[in-house]
Amino acid sequence: MIFNSLKFLIFFPTVVLIYFSLPRNRIRYFFLLCASYYFYMSWNPKYVFLILASTIITYATSLWIGNTPSKQKRKIFLITSLVLNLAILIVFKYFNFLNNSISVILQNFNYQWGIPNVKFLLPIG
Repeated sequence: MIFNSLKFLIFFPTVVLIYFSLPRNRIRYFFLLCASYYFYMSWNPKYVFLILASTIITYATSLWIGNTPSKQKRKIFLITSLVLNLAILIVFKYFNFLNNSISVILQNFNYQWGIPNVKFLLPIG
């Protein structure tokens, strides 16, 4: 679904109306999460696993951070969450750029880099 499409013109006001008609509690958050997943899946359904993985990683680490009294362990959980989410972004958005850059650098030293580019349809970053 593209932002300037008729589907979005119908989708967005509907989501806003339903959101504000719901009581102010976790139902609103769950509805908004479902609407976001639907919006994301309307673009390319197979990439829902990426956003689901990112959601699970972020939610799980936030629970661990909230339940851990140790400041050092909270930092470790935060860094882990950031690294995993950035890894998803780097693999799907910047893999080919990094792969080509490494290949060019190594060719200057007469070394052949044998990793081929991957044809990903770029998900939302």
